[in-house]
Amino acid sequence: MIDMILFGVFPYVAVALAVAVGIYRYCFDRYSYSSQSSQFLESRALFWGSVPWHYAILLVLLAHLLAFLFPAAWGTLLGAPGRLYLLEVSGMVLGVVTCIAMLVLIFRRAANDRVSAVTTRVDWLLLVALLVQVATGVFIAISMRWGGFWYVHTVSPWLWSLVSFSPNVDYLASMPFVVKLHAVNAFFLVALFPFSRLVHVVSIPLAYIARPYQLVVWYRQRKQV
Repeated sequence: MIDMILFGVFPYVAVALAVAVGIYRYCFDRYSYSSQSSQFLESRALFWGSVPWHYAILLVLLAHLLAFLFPAAWGTLLGAPGRLYLLEVSGMVLGVVTCIAMLVLIFRRAANDRVSAVTTRVDWLLLVALLVQVATGVFIAISMRWGGFWYVHTVSPWLWSLVSFSPNVDYLASMPFVVKLHAVNAFFLVALFPFSRLVHVVSIPLAYIARPYQLVVWYRQRKQV
């Protein structure tokens, strides 16, 4: 019963919440659709946390997405030991980078008084949830080897069963606790998405493409002779 709730019901609730609240927030509080950057308050630690985080997490998410969308091709790609080893090592390195970067960002928010003053409870909840996600991901990569291969036979079919509205929780029911936590926490982040700074991910300034060039004219008062 608990498996059906966590892996068969909660994912739909999380996605529905993300879409409904996200649209509502965009329609009635559009100016909050941003990352609400605190770079002007502190930039050095932000650079060493944010830049590695964004590059590493994008590559990790891309690997997850490709394995989900093209499980057969992904399995064939990893059929050769060399490519499997390369993905395994690369995944571990990227996972460690994301974990360290997240710790840097959390320390920055906690140690800097000015940044801490503009950090909300939702921000802290988001940071903790992201840390749990990357930490469990690193733990899985280290303790459960060849994840890129068994992912296509367990997690990918489960996700496709959700897409087809016929959830099959058996794929995850027999998995270790850390894998279940990683999966549930991923959808918790989806549910948290519209309430947090994560909404800036879908805030794409497409209007800037067609916008006329901005002309900046400097005005300086001449010194009196």
